[in-house]
Amino acid sequence: MIFLREVRDSDLPAFREHARDPVAQHMAAFVGDHDGDPVAFDAHWARIRADPAIVMRTVLVEGQVVGHVAAYGPPDEREVTYWIARAHWGRGIATAALAELLELDAARPVHARAAADNAASIRVLEKCGFVLTGRDRGFARARGGEIDEVLLTLA
Repeated sequence: MIFLREVRDSDLPAFREHARDPVAQHMAAFVGDHDGDPVAFDAHWARIRADPAIVMRTVLVEGQVVGHVAAYGPPDEREVTYWIARAHWGRGIATAALAELLELDAARPVHARAAADNAASIRVLEKCGFVLTGRDRGFARARGGEIDEVLLTLA
């Protein structure tokens, strides 16, 4: 169903298009600060791709770039993140991609954060073995203010 591979320069236009979706931005809540500026977006991705501690993969379905998934941070604070284009939501792609990433990067514990009202993302994490370990509030750029978030951990 899905295939993960190293991120290529040719993936960036699709990532940029996915990131510009206002519905997806609202759902994710915690988004980058490049505001669709291609130069800032590409610089952001250049920094990510240059960091050997980040395991970043492009998510493909039938050869089409549908998102990305990553693990980052120091061993005791490792976190995961993922973004799947809205046209592909509800098909198990995020769960499959995250599960595959967790096989590639076996560092544990690994942490995740999600907007408390993002039930779909929380469910993805739970299906991959993450458990709720706390709650917090954080500034959600896509929503223009602080929101409740949940903290999850995979031991």
